[in-house]
Amino acid sequence: MTTAPVITLPTVGSTNTWMTTEGADLPHGAVVRAVAQTAGRGQRGNSWEAEPGQNLTFSMMLRPEGIDAAAQFAVSEAVALGVADVLARHIPGEEITVKWPNDIYAGDRKICGILIENTLAGREIVRSVAGIGVNVNQRIFRSDAPNPVSMWQLTGGETPLEPLLAEIQESILRLMEAPLGLNDRYCATLWRRSGMHPYIDHTRGSIPMTARILSVAPTGHITLLDDTSTPRTYAIKEITFVI
Repeated sequence: MTTAPVITLPTVGSTNTWMTTEGADLPHGAVVRAVAQTAGRGQRGNSWEAEPGQNLTFSMMLRPEGIDAAAQFAVSEAVALGVADVLARHIPGEEITVKWPNDIYAGDRKICGILIENTLAGREIVRSVAGIGVNVNQRIFRSDAPNPVSMWQLTGGETPLEPLLAEIQESILRLMEAPLGLNDRYCATLWRRSGMHPYIDHTRGSIPMTARILSVAPTGHITLLDDTSTPRTYAIKEITFVI
């Protein structure tokens, strides 16, 4: 088990915000977990629904060594795969995949959201704060999110939160220590990694398109091949998956 500290807060607005202010000096691997998170954030400024005491809502301090700023997506890959590996062990009947850039899906439903916030100094990453929300024991979702699912809904049983958190913490740290091959593993784990699927292209006036995934570069850019056989490359927020 890791010796990195785990701090549990009864209530906090956002664990990422707390980590970057109150916990800015915490060591590599440290975690701050909220029993109740009142202002959890996701990609594109979305909020994160989590019933207090039923799910994992936490942030993890990562201090990568020797990762160039241009290759910072490796941190995102390590975090996403670290979570996916653990969930795949606990939910053996479901295909666990990564929806680019770093949501975790069980089948076609979202079981985990991840928000990575990097702090750079020159050409290197000083620290990365990984905000992670895993739907664990929540039985009913009341928000208008299109496709949430929890471990309980998939397995029919309760999962103890503290051991699950320790597994995820250890899994992420292990991948951070051995980053070679991460991009290949990440691409092989992608949701919708084969076949043609609908997207919205925001670089061309938010037009609908049908395409398949060709690759995700180590920079995090995704390349799609549209139905006219034209390859198109996008940064985060430039393309939306149509669910």
